[in-house]
Amino acid sequence: MRMWTFLVIIILILAPPQGVTGKEKGKMEQEINLPSEAAGWKWDQKDLNYNRRSIFDYIDGAGELYLAYNFRGVRVRRYEKPGQRPIIAELFDMGSSEDAYGIFSFERQDEDVGIGQGSELGGGLLRFWKGKFFVSVYAEGEGPEVESAILTLGREVAESIKMSGPAPKLISVLPDGKAGLVEKSIRYLHSHVLLNQRFFVANENILKLNQKTEAVLAQYLRDQKKVHLLLIRYPAEKEAEAALVSFKKAYMPEASEKYFLQTEDKKWTGAKRQKEVILIVFGASKEKEAEEIIDMAEKKIGAN
Repeated sequence: MRMWTFLVIIILILAPPQGVTGKEKGKMEQEINLPSEAAGWKWDQKDLNYNRRSIFDYIDGAGELYLAYNFRGVRVRRYEKPGQRPIIAELFDMGSSEDAYGIFSFERQDEDVGIGQGSELGGGLLRFWKGKFFVSVYAEGEGPEVESAILTLGREVAESIKMSGPAPKLISVLPDGKAGLVEKSIRYLHSHVLLNQRFFVANENILKLNQKTEAVLAQYLRDQKKVHLLLIRYPAEKEAEAALVSFKKAYMPEASEKYFLQTEDKKWTGAKRQKEVILIVFGASKEKEAEEIIDMAEKKIGAN
């Protein structure tokens, strides 16, 4: 399953681990009243709970991914039905709706199935986000009625989450429509290591990404060719300027005072700053194309 085939992600610098207290666990249980039965599958009456310290006991090799999105805790329930494969529901508290969206977006590739605030079903795995929660529902193997039951249980879990929340505001800055945005390619993240997993920029953290920065990576199809736009919001304009200087020095040193540069692969890279946001285009076929995409994003920043 895709959930268990994450690449091993090594986060160089993590926020100090903070366990989920009994009080926080109780609050989570009060917030979400998970179903005890769905489509004939019944809860086995056991709740497994993991926090920032114990997440590796549950997801060895992929825990870093959740920690990079400010993961708080996860509750796991197993549902059983005679003659059928067990179904597992995982409810991840990501602390904010923005990071719940982020963890969902990082692996997104399938069509939305209308559950929660964004969802997908592929390979027997249902993934969705709603409010500050990211949820996965899957069966321990295939079997008749299983996929239908996964969807039913997913809808029940989504309904039990009463609060919704906003997606990251930075996403609204992405040019869409005629720009050629590939919606399912949008990734929201904080870490340069995660950025490199989706689009390699540099081994070093030349963009100075950290837990206080927000980054959105998106792919565009322009004349059937892929172009990437990276937007990064920093806490302050001076930090954005320092990051832009760092990026240009390492990635496009020949650009000097220019915004755009043709790289060795004959593609164009463009980098500019608008307020506290850095805008970078990778892989444009022409300088004009890179300039056009950045201009569209700049206008949307100015309107926000």
